[in-house]
Amino acid sequence: MKQRKQGILLIIASGFFFALMSFFVRLSGDLPSIQKSFFRNFIAAIAAFVILLRSKEPIKVQKKNIPCLLLRCICGTIGLICNFYAIDHMNISDANMLNKLSPFFAIIMSYFILKEKANKVEWGAVVVAFIGALFVVKPSFSMEFVYAMIGVAGGLGAGMAYTFVRKLGKMGERGPVIVFFFSAFSCLVTLPFLVINFEPMAWWQLVYLLIAGGFATGGQLCITAAYTKAPAREISVFDYAQVVFAAVLGFVFLSQVPDVLSIIGYIIIIGTAVAKWKYNLRMSDVKVD
Repeated sequence: MKQRKQGILLIIASGFFFALMSFFVRLSGDLPSIQKSFFRNFIAAIAAFVILLRSKEPIKVQKKNIPCLLLRCICGTIGLICNFYAIDHMNISDANMLNKLSPFFAIIMSYFILKEKANKVEWGAVVVAFIGALFVVKPSFSMEFVYAMIGVAGGLGAGMAYTFVRKLGKMGERGPVIVFFFSAFSCLVTLPFLVINFEPMAWWQLVYLLIAGGFATGGQLCITAAYTKAPAREISVFDYAQVVFAAVLGFVFLSQVPDVLSIIGYIIIIGTAVAKWKYNLRMSDVKVD
């Protein structure tokens, strides 16, 4: 019980840090999303590298894991850039909510990547969650719809990345190694675009991006620690606290108020996540019995 409480507190803390990351990414102003992604991952790469050095274990990847690690890096990088683009063009709470479709995308991708078959309840949860997403996306012939679909693409990229992370974990790859190679890969991939299309920054913009990178690193460390304390089925639903934190930050500091349709979408998606969480707990209890 104590371990589960610690896991819940850690995952809520990670949600707070990731919401602050979104907030400072938005505050950094009108800069290319790739430029913002670079600085976010640069800080994370340094932090992961320090952790690996302190572990005194060799920084290397098992040869058999390279293809999956590369796919994790590609999906994660695309997902991150799309998420940052959505944060810049939408209410940060809407952008965070669309990014939180990732667990439902992970159910779909697990079927293809891990050959894991979801049951009817899980497929039903995917359908209902995507119906909820329609309220946030608001299909129309407008740029707002395009921005929202880019946010959905961010959730898809994150869901695919998490699926590959899970596969890598099953293959025996260490968490800090995965984080380091993802962050380093993202920096290398975005560096040419950064050099070619670099937008000069004021000192405060650089500070905000470095702060965003720091909070992102804190969120990553907290969520990693959370899943060492308790199984995902017991605590993952608390990750949606990030949407609440983002909504509060957007309302207080950016005067952003989600519209009625977005709020309905939030309720449907989070309600579906809560129902699926309770179902998973009940099923795990049945298996134990």
